[in-house]
Amino acid sequence: MAVDLLDLPGRTAKPREVGLTHILDRGLSVSGVDSLIEVAGDYVDIVKLGWGTSVVTGNLEGKLARYREHGVPVVLGGTLTELAMAQNRLEELLAWMSRLGLEHVEVSDGTITLPHPQKLELIDRLARDFTVLSEVGSKDDTKIMAPYRWVELIQAELEAGAWKVITEARESGTSGIYRHDGEVRMGLIDEIVHAVPPEKLLFEAPQKDQQVWFIRRLGANVNLGNVVPEDALSLETMRLGLRADTALGEVGSGLQDEGEASG
Repeated sequence: MAVDLLDLPGRTAKPREVGLTHILDRGLSVSGVDSLIEVAGDYVDIVKLGWGTSVVTGNLEGKLARYREHGVPVVLGGTLTELAMAQNRLEELLAWMSRLGLEHVEVSDGTITLPHPQKLELIDRLARDFTVLSEVGSKDDTKIMAPYRWVELIQAELEAGAWKVITEARESGTSGIYRHDGEVRMGLIDEIVHAVPPEKLLFEAPQKDQQVWFIRRLGANVNLGNVVPEDALSLETMRLGLRADTALGEVGSGLQDEGEASG
């Protein structure tokens, strides 16, 4: 990057703890992985193989090998973990993940009903062997949870050992922290980040307008997830104020700027 060309917001460098871009791989080919990394590799921090695609894709091991060569960690979709729990096949799933060399796991309950104490026990257990991303919120856009309850669940899951807590939005960005039309539930987000450090959260934001809102509200180094591969470079330009949506605007300062410290 031409770092001296313009006065740009400070960005954290890989490997990042803050300012993460979490990519949703819905079925990339191995060459597609190479293309993504060639174009935007410096900005891809973690990749999720969406839903249960890891079970049916014809190039799983080749794809994982390529991500590993590029130093990009991979996590399987939380829906797969939920299905394994519902069918009492969690041990088999964990053994398979270990054989694949995966070091991250997603724990969610957006599809099945999982008592929260049981979810916390699972996070605690898995955190001993994996980096855990837990997820709070329902995929059902008719289920509205009070802000205080979001905060309680998030805080409990962080205390149980989650590395980051994902705020649910689905791949469409129409549930959880969003209304059914994709509009950000602004009051909810404000209450969450008032109680929980934003760097501990990963906000699912698949839509451009959602990404813009979070960057303007919480700054260039907000953690954003469920970003489709073709938007990885575009998102980075918005983080840096290189698109009209975030250029010369009032950018939030909800996250500590670590750009200079980390290079």
